[in-house]
Amino acid sequence: MSTATEERLAQARAWLRQDPDAETRDELAGLITRAAAGEAAALADLDDRFCTRLAFGTAGLRGALGAGSNRMNRVLVAQAAAGFAGYLLQRVSGTPTVVVGYDGRRNSRRFALDSAELFAGAGLRTILLPRLLPTPVLAFAVRHLGADAGVMVTASHNPPNDNGYKVYLGGADAGSQIVSPADADIAGHIQRVADAGDVGLLPRSTAYEIAGEELVDAYVAATAAVAPAPFGVQEMRWVYTAMHGVGWETFSRVVKSAGYPAPRVVDEQRDPDPAFRTVSFPNPEEPGAMDLAFARARAVDAEFIIANDPDADRLAVAVPDAGADGGWRRLTGNEVGLLLGWRAAKAVKSARAEQDGQGAPGASLACSLVSSPGLAAVAAAYGLDFHETLTGFKWISRAPEIAFGFEEALGYLVNPQTVRDKDGISAAVAMLGLAADARVRGTTITGLLDELGAEIGHFASGQVSVRVDDLSIIAGTMTSLRAQPPASFGARAITVVDDLSRSDSGRPAGDVLRYALTDGSRVVVRPSGTEPKLKIYLDARGATAAEAKAAVAELEAAVRELLAERG
Repeated sequence: MSTATEERLAQARAWLRQDPDAETRDELAGLITRAAAGEAAALADLDDRFCTRLAFGTAGLRGALGAGSNRMNRVLVAQAAAGFAGYLLQRVSGTPTVVVGYDGRRNSRRFALDSAELFAGAGLRTILLPRLLPTPVLAFAVRHLGADAGVMVTASHNPPNDNGYKVYLGGADAGSQIVSPADADIAGHIQRVADAGDVGLLPRSTAYEIAGEELVDAYVAATAAVAPAPFGVQEMRWVYTAMHGVGWETFSRVVKSAGYPAPRVVDEQRDPDPAFRTVSFPNPEEPGAMDLAFARARAVDAEFIIANDPDADRLAVAVPDAGADGGWRRLTGNEVGLLLGWRAAKAVKSARAEQDGQGAPGASLACSLVSSPGLAAVAAAYGLDFHETLTGFKWISRAPEIAFGFEEALGYLVNPQTVRDKDGISAAVAMLGLAADARVRGTTITGLLDELGAEIGHFASGQVSVRVDDLSIIAGTMTSLRAQPPASFGARAITVVDDLSRSDSGRPAGDVLRYALTDGSRVVVRPSGTEPKLKIYLDARGATAAEAKAAVAELEAAVRELLAERG
């Protein structure tokens, strides 16, 4: 047996000794036995589990469940909780307050309880949410309670065997996700806990608080107030799916409080199910994920569909479309984002008019740099400021005087005074408000898109997404594009290349390449921050919707040809 193998086995045995979870302990013990006997597959599996640690970054932790430092498990969560507690004790004067929430995924409640016990054991005032709840409720709680931090145990729309640990901080941007250098500081504290050894020796306490129902009531009331139903929409027919997540209980209360008619629910996907039995991938963006919702909508002759992802921080909307397969199509994140941004801009304009410009607050719209440039056109049309940020709501939520923000991956911030993060439930209520107002005027969501296009120009977007098993493929493609930059995409010459890895303008750096083309179109290339994907975003503007869509189709063909050439 080689020295390297002996070291890996010793590392695994040390992990095994501190693991409090019977399932992962048995899993690892069996793997150690087979690896010690020289089984090649077991040795490779052991190496994958311990060759590194799940990296703690601005999105916290996220990965597959299982034993080992490169998996999500109770040992890793204990190290993260103790490390985060150490960071807060060093950062906050007095006794820090931390709120802990969890969704319906495998082990979410167990990880949340471990965290609460470790936070309380470290001397923090710890408040555990009363039951499994959407991520936006946790983000709301941090702000509403004036807490110093929050932790949400969720992997959002990742595959069923994943889980994660999402961290928020209080202060000026209470309820926003962390940004650098906080992530590196927290990671350093976590590493010191891991280096110290057995997590079983960490102090624990059950002296944590359980948040009362009044906290959830406050979220429901604040969210219902985003868009109370207008008179005359009680016959509105619409479909809702929670995608096997935790959205339905909270969202249904909000819908009732806001005065909207109850939706026709996709019953098979209404309740939390960690196996996500009816979908291969629990993400409304993925092909097939909304098929049951489409079927339900056809059966009840619905006017539109609302969908949340499993932790209800994202929103998807679908509308009837005779030209689509099955007669329904999901709107792109950009289409929904522009409609909600238009709504926000009109609200600001109305508020300013009521005050005759006297003392009216400033306001801005914000979106990530891979989201539609149409939001800048909306801001300009209504005299609002506009901010383009790096991807992620940790940046969008920090835009000065933000009134609305979005990213094309179905994330929307419509209620920044109460939830400073993407919130699929408040965004859904805002969308219900738009649909209801349109209905009263005798039009539809599709009609609103036409009205918006007539007002600011027609914007279309597309995406090429390449999923890989080997992350080095993505790194190699980005290196190739930088070393040998393309001169054009099809017939459209590139006029400007913006490499955001070189931040020389005071903005945060990111692994992003952005190409401006001769006709005003845009191509943006970046690795996904949460999945093993290379993402290419395509945007075009046209005199008509058809013209803009045709330009995007041509760009997509050119991008796929380029990727094939680069191998």
